[in-house]
Amino acid sequence: QVQLVESGGGLVQAGGSLRLSCAVFGRLSGGSVMAWFRQVPGKEREFVAAIRWSGIISDYADSVKGRFTISRDNAKNMVYLQMNSLKPEDTAVYYCAVSSFYSGVYSLHSLNPYDHWGQGTQVTVSS
Repeated sequence: QVQLVESGGGLVQAGGSLRLSCAVFGRLSGGSVMAWFRQVPGKEREFVAAIRWSGIISDYADSVKGRFTISRDNAKNMVYLQMNSLKPEDTAVYYCAVSSFYSGVYSLHSLNPYDHWGQGTQVTVSS
């Protein structure tokens, strides 16, 4: 069983930065993929970024490319999302997710591959 705990959310002005952290409790494999999603009330949860637990492959939503960076520290069982040049439209609850063993059947941008989720952390960007 894997548990995920996010932290690092808060209130920031437009143009500012935040770093979200996700603590991973449990064992992941080389086939695992970690991701960040976000959701605003009344809208579907949307993909932000993903990274393989082993290797260096990462993927980003077009809306955050060049501004957000996902990274991981396997030794500490942590995943991070560095968010720079934040915009008011980045305001959302951000969720950490894991696909324990990614088969490639579904896109990493969809919810389908992910079998564990954190409780979410609120990010609010003021204009």
